[in-house]
Amino acid sequence: MSKPASKFRSLYIALSLILIGSFGAWWIQTGSNSVSVTGFTLPTSSDQWITADLYRPKNATSENKIPLVVICPGYERSKEAMGSYVTELVRRDIAVVVIDPYSQGASSASREKRSASLEGYGLVPMIEYIWNSSNFDFVDKTRIGAAGYSAGGNATLQTASLFGGKSAKKPKSKKSGTAHPATSAAVVAPEVIKSKPKLAAAFVGGYVLTLTPEVLSSIHSNVAVDYADHDEGAYRTELGTADLRKAPEALRFVNAVLSPEETVTEVEIGKAYGNVNKQTLRIVYNTGPMIHPLLPYDTVAVSHLISFFSTAFNLTTTIAVTNQVWYLKEICTLIALIGGLWLLLPITKLLLKLDLFKSLVHPIPAKLPRHGIKSYVRFWVTFIISACIAAWLLIRAIGLTSTLFPTASAGLQTWWFPERMNNAIMVWAFLNGLAGLTIFSINFFSTTKAGERHKKAEGLHTSVKELVKTLFLALSVAASFYVVLFIVYGIFHTDYRFVFTAAPAAFPVKILVVALEYIPFFLVFYLSNSIRVNITSRFEGQKEWVSRLLMGLANSVGLFTILAIQYSHLASSGRVFWTTEWIHIDLLFGITPMMFILPYFNRSFFLLTGRVYLGACITCFVFIMMMLTSNVCYIPL
Repeated sequence: MSKPASKFRSLYIALSLILIGSFGAWWIQTGSNSVSVTGFTLPTSSDQWITADLYRPKNATSENKIPLVVICPGYERSKEAMGSYVTELVRRDIAVVVIDPYSQGASSASREKRSASLEGYGLVPMIEYIWNSSNFDFVDKTRIGAAGYSAGGNATLQTASLFGGKSAKKPKSKKSGTAHPATSAAVVAPEVIKSKPKLAAAFVGGYVLTLTPEVLSSIHSNVAVDYADHDEGAYRTELGTADLRKAPEALRFVNAVLSPEETVTEVEIGKAYGNVNKQTLRIVYNTGPMIHPLLPYDTVAVSHLISFFSTAFNLTTTIAVTNQVWYLKEICTLIALIGGLWLLLPITKLLLKLDLFKSLVHPIPAKLPRHGIKSYVRFWVTFIISACIAAWLLIRAIGLTSTLFPTASAGLQTWWFPERMNNAIMVWAFLNGLAGLTIFSINFFSTTKAGERHKKAEGLHTSVKELVKTLFLALSVAASFYVVLFIVYGIFHTDYRFVFTAAPAAFPVKILVVALEYIPFFLVFYLSNSIRVNITSRFEGQKEWVSRLLMGLANSVGLFTILAIQYSHLASSGRVFWTTEWIHIDLLFGITPMMFILPYFNRSFFLLTGRVYLGACITCFVFIMMMLTSNVCYIPL
């Protein structure tokens, strides 16, 4: 007889992974508890708001003022994704405020169509607030900087241009109107600082398209630009290349601060041009070998960020630029992510013991007979056809979104499927799910006799009552997943994530409204996948790990093929194969791993209930909420 504790071993392991990973991430991001982390909300104009986190070294006081950098993540990213920038700056006694841009994370939508150029996606009101609020009396107002990546890099550049050479002026006293203690004090006049711009330094990562004469002419801050030497979006530059040495954008950037006698015809990568004390420092980096989405996760790129702000702020530090620990936090949040997903199974097992859900447990249906020659050939033909269909449908779905969802595709507020990037994934999932169900039906009815079908489709048998209970159980499991995540975030101010795959904890209630639109269409794919994994791919004599591995590959090989084509073409020619679709294809870095592990979960839930429905519902609810909370949302709330 097993010990009582063994019944809960899986639950204990999952919770331990979550606790260990979350505590480790907290310990690293707070510099062994030497940095305080505070979340706050800043109301801005027209009923908009920005959510942000303040990372304040505990040695910073009104008597010991330190520099501060405001960070803006890129498109499809939330503030938690900028852990590499945040961690390395605070380790070097630079305070950080990292924001959720408008329409991302927990921030509101923007009322401005040109939010980047008019509001810096929220950087502008945040920097104004920092200048004017007594809550930031620990900040040296002559050393305020901004940093951003991708679209956040554009926002940073636009913000530097908007502030231009503005120096601090004594503002009129007014209330901030914020809802958090960190921002609730009255705005007071800071010390008057003459001839210094409000933004002393700006680090622009992964964006060069707005290095135009109009923007550059009004920048009077120290600025550095870092661009991946294999950036997928480089086809849009004036020379169509990511090499910045002779790029007109980089030449304008550098020559804007040089005298006619000093102008250059080729930029030296990494060289400091201009004068840091005159706010004319210009540095161009070309990090490589590197691609666009990985730039913030590259130690060389992060060292450029550290080096630039150390120079711009005239800092002396004993921590070398190569001494970095941010990736340890990524490992810790990965451990927490594994624990969070692992938790789904023991929670389900516990709930299935309740009288309410006991009736959902059925005997596990028999496996299909061993492969014969015909069934072996049929399996692999279906495998290859399905992969090809998945790859082809994704490219088609990307093209369809501008027609089906024109408002969201234009970046405008809408109630009609407001997540621009996820719209393409939803269309793909729905069509791919229908294709999968069609292939299953053709195979099933062509290979079984009428008298055999009832038995071979036993895993599909259900009733309306069972389906209602299944939905309720799936919602309960998904809710448990997020309750634990919210508790973790409340204690440690960390969530579950690894590079592109994340389960953000800080998201607005409006996402629940959005989920009602997206989940029904995604559910078609998840159900199709569960049927494929559990009805047509369980064979006598086949080891369980082999079966799950094959299904994981079947689920992801089509998407992996797209990535392989895209990046082999980039490596060989310097230009991506799919140009206008490149941002959508970048999303596959986060989606493909989830598609690979999906069959593992579907099989596990099937073995708990003997039916295909519970796994499809739980994975759909959890995985799609992860996607929806990680993406730009143009819903007008």
